[in-house]
Amino acid sequence: MSDRPLSEILAAFDADLALEDAKTIPGSWYTDRRIGELERKTVFSRTWQLVGRAEQVAEPGQYLTAEVGGERVLVVRGHDGVLRAFFNVCRHHAAAVMTECAGKVDRLRCPYHGWTYGLDGALKSVTELDGARGFAMGENGLVPLAVATWELFVFVHLDPDPPPIDDWLGARLRDQVSRLRLGDLHFAGRREWTLACNWKVFVDNYLDGGYHVPFLHKGLSSVLSFKDYTIDCFDRVCLQSSPIDAEKVGAEKAGAMTASVRRGQAHYYWLYPNLMLNAYEGYLDTNLVVPLGDDRMKVVFDFYFADVSPAVAERNAQSMDVSARIQDEDHAICESVQKGLASRAYDAGRLSPRREAGENLFHRLLAADLRSAKRSLHDC
Repeated sequence: MSDRPLSEILAAFDADLALEDAKTIPGSWYTDRRIGELERKTVFSRTWQLVGRAEQVAEPGQYLTAEVGGERVLVVRGHDGVLRAFFNVCRHHAAAVMTECAGKVDRLRCPYHGWTYGLDGALKSVTELDGARGFAMGENGLVPLAVATWELFVFVHLDPDPPPIDDWLGARLRDQVSRLRLGDLHFAGRREWTLACNWKVFVDNYLDGGYHVPFLHKGLSSVLSFKDYTIDCFDRVCLQSSPIDAEKVGAEKAGAMTASVRRGQAHYYWLYPNLMLNAYEGYLDTNLVVPLGDDRMKVVFDFYFADVSPAVAERNAQSMDVSARIQDEDHAICESVQKGLASRAYDAGRLSPRREAGENLFHRLLAADLRSAKRSLHDC
């Protein structure tokens, strides 16, 4: 960790420069432990965060668990049909109340000492608490937090007074995504990767406007029409889009495989800070980027298809394999970048005005969040 004051590190990035003059955020923003701590308190505590699929909590008693900004969270559908979210922390000795990633129950029972909560979060029973003076059952329910659904997804917000999710998403994003008809798609599978890099390295790589695609992703490059590749930044969103040009594909195996499972127009949506929606004709995958430390992260891919019948199972598996191959190609370069960011030879880099407007938007939004922290910045 640098011995420079945190305020000085944050001030090193000029968010007001025009894109033609802009640089990346400094390398220290990817390596300094204090930046990660500040991100947990700002970036991940003040944004709506994807935690699961709406179908996972469609029926009374269905629940899912996740971790957001270092906090364990629980989402459950009540017997009354209301969707609720809570911090997944028992009010007795702080154990996780629900330990599975998803399931269906008629009550929420902590495995540590058996304290039991209703699906509405109210404390229903305790064990061996006789003689405890002043204890009030009604004051020891699970602590609630905000929950909302959008399209196929469930989000939570850690802040006690969050903006409505529709406002946070913005009308333009909601309108554009509604045209993709995600409601016609069905969940087909999940894959996860852990990388030895800061979470922001992965986001930067995604937002470089296809800059790296011809060099790292030969299969994907063979079907994207780069002369028609567009980058549109608005609100907290960057949309990268390109028509699929299957006629470009030659005999190269990776390109032929990609062309066989990617059709129509490619729509790559990034929603600040860590969610990607990658849509093609009859297909969607979501990428959720999860920080695990200063130089470690996880990315979770969920796959959706219009047809999930046995007749197309092989084709859907091939489609997921294409995404896995692209992810594997990104793996090594992201880890290489992480090592370089810590080098004494690197401070910050220039951005391509043609390609990296999305990356610049990410850095400016990040800087605004970190600098608006509701605490004084001390050297630590």
